[in-house]
Amino acid sequence: MTLGFFLSTHTIDGWLESYGYLVVFLLVLIESIGVPVPGETALIGAALYAGSTHKLDIWWVIAAAIAGAIIGDNIGYSIGRYGGAKLLLRHGHRIGLHEDRLKIGIWLFRRHGGKVVFWGRFVSVLRTWAAFLAGTNKMAWPRFLFFNAAGGIVWATLYGLLYYFFGSVLSKLSTTINATLAVVGLLLIVAFIVWSRRKEHDLLERAEREMRGSVAQELGEDEPAA
Repeated sequence: MTLGFFLSTHTIDGWLESYGYLVVFLLVLIESIGVPVPGETALIGAALYAGSTHKLDIWWVIAAAIAGAIIGDNIGYSIGRYGGAKLLLRHGHRIGLHEDRLKIGIWLFRRHGGKVVFWGRFVSVLRTWAAFLAGTNKMAWPRFLFFNAAGGIVWATLYGLLYYFFGSVLSKLSTTINATLAVVGLLLIVAFIVWSRRKEHDLLERAEREMRGSVAQELGEDEPAA
């Protein structure tokens, strides 16, 4: 179970009333580092709270979420960059990420890493892990920071204002919206898995043409961990 399971909306609402912007900042930051807590729920809850009570300023709510997202993602990026490779090399095979698939993953992330970092802010699983994966794949930090900051700013501003101005309507539709997004996300994941398995051989050939070294060398490790 994740920590988010134990943090109900009621609990977050109570924290918002007592601690305000700090709750948004900390929960978004912790989620962005890689710990599955409800950072997005905190942003939405704060926006709804600000719109209904006016005890919080929506722009400070958005600023707190942006700061948490950028700082947290950069911490997650650092963890991935300086420790993620060893974890993948040592334990990746246990979840089916053998040498060939790791090489394909590295190649795909290097090709589309900016898109993953930016759009990952809007997808629950990627929101937690995209920064770690960017660091593990040694994505250039200035490029990561650009897409990370852009994604955080757009995400926090869009969700903050949307729930602030249309909170009463969206709160009634939230279950339907979340269910629809979940189904769409699942279908996209299934489609990607089917596509990637069919194209795995072709992708590996393309990856090997562009990546001269082993996965360990590509990730900055001389030899795979034993």
